[in-house]
Amino acid sequence: MRSRLGQWFSGAASASTGLTPVTQRPDAQEYRRVAELGLFTPNSLPGVNRVSAKEAQLLQTQGAMVVDTRTEKEYKARRIRGAVFAAYVEKSLKDVAFDPAQDDFQALDKVAQVDKAKPVIFACNGAECWKSYKAAKVATAKGFKAVYWLRGGLPEWDAAGLPTEGG
Repeated sequence: MRSRLGQWFSGAASASTGLTPVTQRPDAQEYRRVAELGLFTPNSLPGVNRVSAKEAQLLQTQGAMVVDTRTEKEYKARRIRGAVFAAYVEKSLKDVAFDPAQDDFQALDKVAQVDKAKPVIFACNGAECWKSYKAAKVATAKGFKAVYWLRGGLPEWDAAGLPTEGG
């Protein structure tokens, strides 16, 4: 039975196994929207530039500030090198229609280096974490001119082999 299943999953199934071959759909475009439902952040945020980890690092070397919106414990344990801490305390739904009035992002106002005219990159724990999404949206509403969102957050930064600190 294991051998037959192995052949089936490897695509080498034949009439002798008695199983129909597994077929893959390389173009799963119709499933992309469904995959975004639930707790994952959307792929884009209107009015905000989504960046990859490598693009964020380049922007950082050009003077952009990386803002870590995770908890203080997470920030102290490990963070993007040079990131400043500004926790986004969320109580609203993890949804594009969240109510920012339910959340607390006063920490951004307390970061001395923040300049609304300069580029700011918001990051957290990846596509499942809504804090950077919400922070970017709130910052745009507060009048920040160049807002970037690192959707992949620290996990994407790590995967790209970029420098971290803390811990």
